[in-house]
Amino acid sequence: MTASDYKPRGSLAPLKNVAAMLTLAERLIERPPHLPGLGVFNGPSGYGKTFAAIYLQNKKSALRVEIGDSWTRLTLIRAIMKELGVHDPKGTVPRLTEMAIERLAEPDHPPLLIDEADKAVDKGFIEIIREIHEATQVPIILIGEEELPSKLRRSERTHNRVLEWVAAQPCDLEDTQLLARLFVPAPLRYSDSFLERNRGKSGGRARRITVNLEKAVEWARIHAVTDLDGFPDDQFYTGEPPVRGRRAA
Repeated sequence: MTASDYKPRGSLAPLKNVAAMLTLAERLIERPPHLPGLGVFNGPSGYGKTFAAIYLQNKKSALRVEIGDSWTRLTLIRAIMKELGVHDPKGTVPRLTEMAIERLAEPDHPPLLIDEADKAVDKGFIEIIREIHEATQVPIILIGEEELPSKLRRSERTHNRVLEWVAAQPCDLEDTQLLARLFVPAPLRYSDSFLERNRGKSGGRARRITVNLEKAVEWARIHAVTDLDGFPDDQFYTGEPPVRGRRAA
């Protein structure tokens, strides 16, 4: 079997968290006009929140920005303007915000997804996002870690405008089967027992499950086997650093 036989198939899968993200977006899009249009999608790192956001971005032509550690108000609004098609946005924060509002206020505008929204709260510019929503009524989904809902309480005006709160869930066996069909090449075989081992070792985190599928595929290539069930337990990636053996006295 050649190395080309081990190329993964496809790039996205309809996991339960993806379905939950799509449902959240539909709820915000179809809401009555008198209701607020902010949604929150939160959960631990590795649960596939960004994966779900990218899927939604492709399905609904949504705009998506991912807030970086070094971002400021200006960086945020420039990133939104770039998503709106402005190649090199220039101007003050108030002027760029006004320009973004003009574009986002167009009827039936696709949702705006703010990934790593925790940082907008921590850095004190979550109110810009609320201002944009109030002026445009565009659906906005704030995506972040487990503590995002409690962090949003710091901004009561933003917290009060959240229509739906959705918590990302760990992958179950069905999700793991979907990931395996996506990332394990057709010549290779595996049982649900292997997938359950992977899911358990990965803590139900989609990112780690995917890493372990790739590790198992590489293990099969190196050992010239086609059954992943023999993949050793001690080779699963768990997120913990390897334990160094003690030196003999």
